[in-house]
Amino acid sequence: MSEKRHLTPEEITAIVDGFDPIDWVQMELLAKLPPGKRMYPSLQASAMIRAGLRTAFKRKFPKLSLPEINMKILDYLSFMDGKYEHA
Repeated sequence: MSEKRHLTPEEITAIVDGFDPIDWVQMELLAKLPPGKRMYPSLQASAMIRAGLRTAFKRKFPKLSLPEINMKILDYLSFMDGKYEHA
């Protein structure tokens, strides 16, 4: 595996140029929330992802019980976390 290096400002600009523009109203609303409530959007997104995975795994493995499906989701998320080196 190659060594990590810092990106130049030009490389960073090239990467972010394709991003959607920042929603300043949303950023201001989030900034006004107490820290505990700022987590809600992330938690909601995480719950939505798990629900989508649960639906996909139920279709792929119709004979598995809900606890078994949940364990498959945990296994999948752990695998993806390790693969993409998320904390």
